[in-house]
Amino acid sequence: MGGKFHAGPQSHRCAIRQRKAAEGHPAEVMDMSFANQALAAEFLVKNRGTLNVKVYTISPKMDKEIARLKLAAMGVTIDRLTGEQKKYLSSWQEGT
Repeated sequence: MGGKFHAGPQSHRCAIRQRKAAEGHPAEVMDMSFANQALAAEFLVKNRGTLNVKVYTISPKMDKEIARLKLAAMGVTIDRLTGEQKKYLSSWQEGT
């Protein structure tokens, strides 16, 4: 999903902007969008008074955690790559 949020000069003002993830905005997409927005708002509250006025990008770690939680709620698990698989994927010398 990904997204960005803007911390304004007044701590009570912020704008959260989501990248478009799907046409028609089905609930399966919107719940992840809302999760990103909620976590961005939580970040703003926890870091109130310490943020510069700029656009902040949602961290890839936060994005991945939202995806993991969504998949877990659906009963889906993600395999982890072995060291050998990571080596294979990062090598131009192996594969087709």
